[in-house]
This record gives sequence, structure tokens and C-alpha cells, in this order.
Amino acid sequence: MALRGPGVWWWRWRRNPLKRRADRVEAWVVLGVWTLTVCVGVLAGTTVSRSVEDGMARERVEWRPLVARLAERAPGTASGDARVSRAERVWATARWTAADGSEYSGQLRVPAGSAAGAPVTVWTDPEGRQVTRPVTEAQARVRASLIGGVAGLGAAAVPLVAGRALRSRLERRRIDQWDVEWSRFGPMWGRTTG
Repeated sequence: MALRGPGVWWWRWRRNPLKRRADRVEAWVVLGVWTLTVCVGVLAGTTVSRSVEDGMARERVEWRPLVARLAERAPGTASGDARVSRAERVWATARWTAADGSEYSGQLRVPAGSAAGAPVTVWTDPEGRQVTRPVTEAQARVRASLIGGVAGLGAAAVPLVAGRALRSRLERRRIDQWDVEWSRFGPMWGRTTG
């Protein structure tokens, strides 16, 4: 049987002399749960997305590139070796001085075979500690949207699950009421089997 027509979607709200109080309560619960689910999901997703994007924008402003010097020759051979491609990069130790004069060192990816003392770029935070290169605005928007979407879906699941649990409880209560009524009126209809 196919359900058709505009009234089918609003069956919980139609007038019906057989509708019980539990049916009206369930109709309001369904409406409230869906409204709350949408509002919580959108609010949480938007809030998390803005927070992530603001954090990444702050990183773009605060993080700066510095020139560091390799502390040692990078492993590998120079590009003259046929087995090693020019684009091969290896980890090597570099040292740099922060704006406040403090010395730092860390591992950086550099071209294979780079000489000791060769200049390399390192990204640092305001304290001079090594950080990754900050993301671009477009990358930040994509990341913030994805993280916000996941957070919104996770937050929306809470009222949805709670509403489902409440509806299950209402359903059990309705079944129990039917059992009581059936035990009262069923024997009046005739013999019972069993």
C-alpha cells in the first residue's frame, strides 16, 4: 500500500476520535526531537567550525618562517647520484635563533646531501618553537567545514537517540495499556483459545 497525498505526512496532527493522549504526546515528542536535533546539530557544527577556522587564522598571523642552518650534513647523496632523485628529502637537524635570542634545534625535511650550515626554512610560533607550516585560507575553510560537520552530526545524535529512547518507552507503555484493556474486554467477545 503506497502512502500518498499531503495529509499522510501530517497524520500525527489530524483529528481522530480514536487518538489517545499517548498519540498526542508522541506527536509532540517527534516534533520536539526533530526540531532539537536540527538546532543542536547546526549550532554545534557552526560553533566548532568557526572556532577551528579562527584558530587556524590566528596561526597564520602568529607563526613566522625563520632561516635555520643545518647542524650536520644531510644523509644521502647529492643529486649527482643516478639512484637518488633531485626531489628526495630526508630528515636532518637544524638550529635557529628565535626573536628573543633563545637557541632552538629540531628535525627538518631537507634535500638529500645538503651541506652542513646550509640555510633552510623553519616555521616557528611566537615563542620560537618549531611548528608546521600554517594552512592557507582555503585549506582552513575545508578543514573547519569537515570538523564542524562531524561535530554537528555527533551533537545531533544525542537528542535523536534520547528521543528514540523516549518514543520506545511511550510505545511500551501503550502496549501495556492495550494488554490491560484487552484482558478486560477480550473475554466479552467469546471464547479464548489456549
